[in-house]
Amino acid sequence: MKQGALVLEDGQVFSGMGFGVEGVQTGELVFNTSMTGYQEILTDPSYHKQIVTMTVPHVGNTGINLEDVESEKVWVSGFVVRALSPIVSNWRNRGDLSGYLREQGVIGVTGVSTRALVRHIRSQGVMRAAIAHGEAAADTAALLELARRSPDMSGWNLVDDVTCAEPYHWTEASDPQWYQEHPYHADGALVVAYDYGIKRNILRMMTDRGLRVAVVPAHTPAAQVLALNPAGVFLSNGPGDPAAVTYAIDNIQALLGKVPVFGICLGHQLLALALGGTTEKMRFGHRGGNQPVKNLLTGAVEISAHNHGFAVTPDSPLRGGEVTHINLNDHTIEGIRHQALRAFSVQYHPEAAPGPHDSLYLFDEFVAAVKSGATVSK
Repeated sequence: MKQGALVLEDGQVFSGMGFGVEGVQTGELVFNTSMTGYQEILTDPSYHKQIVTMTVPHVGNTGINLEDVESEKVWVSGFVVRALSPIVSNWRNRGDLSGYLREQGVIGVTGVSTRALVRHIRSQGVMRAAIAHGEAAADTAALLELARRSPDMSGWNLVDDVTCAEPYHWTEASDPQWYQEHPYHADGALVVAYDYGIKRNILRMMTDRGLRVAVVPAHTPAAQVLALNPAGVFLSNGPGDPAAVTYAIDNIQALLGKVPVFGICLGHQLLALALGGTTEKMRFGHRGGNQPVKNLLTGAVEISAHNHGFAVTPDSPLRGGEVTHINLNDHTIEGIRHQALRAFSVQYHPEAAPGPHDSLYLFDEFVAAVKSGATVSK
């Protein structure tokens, strides 16, 4: 292993050993508290332009498989761990983490004091950083300059980088050994999913329930979506600042009241903006598979998976909408609905990839909304 380094924009330097590809990359430094599921995290398009550090100390134990990827590639700008596991043991394993990142052109650094790093981010907030593997890791002054010159996430539309180029139909279902039968079945109703950086397990959750899913690029006009005569529209997760994706907000406004709408993560933020709300950048965000969310409609507490650095501003004017879920750690808004317009959304990730299954019912609620009536007149 060669030298590795992580340099934060405030001048903090965290040294270690490099793995994956050699080189230099910049990104927004964030942390994830999930105990497992690093492969799903690496391939989640919502992490585009971010350097991810894991709080769990040992990473790489289960290797890499072909089933758990959430997209066609690794999207993170860099990966930071306390200890890269020298041993891989998993019945589905097809390779090791270092080799996988090398093939994907992604830099990793191991041997970092991730506890100190995360405590620093929690105190100072997420920040820009440069990650290096190889000779470049020795020049920390140059890395600091790169970090400070890199773009800030605020105001950055990253959806254009991750959305699909052409529409396609998704037909793959989940492996039945991982998920139970569902009480609601859509009997082949068509839904259109906007791809702002969509995860594959979200698509599987919909096909599992009998929906036909047509995925469309983020720029697709609302009129073109309605011309497909869908029974519902889904707004996906994705990276960057939601307020910068103005064309998506306009399209959602044109769809509201025409068909049931369900949004997750970035889709939740975009729905709130379309309803007249506002969003704000969080100090260090929520990223992990262990966040407690209270459902205000039922009183139930759901342990849920999160990955977001922006949130709907408290007391946002939602033009007849209401808040349905809150985070019990900091009381940020985690869910909204507008009954008259048949629209609802959550900030967290109910598809459980990685994460618990507490919130899978939301996909059943979407199916119920889809089955409740046909599209209204354009």
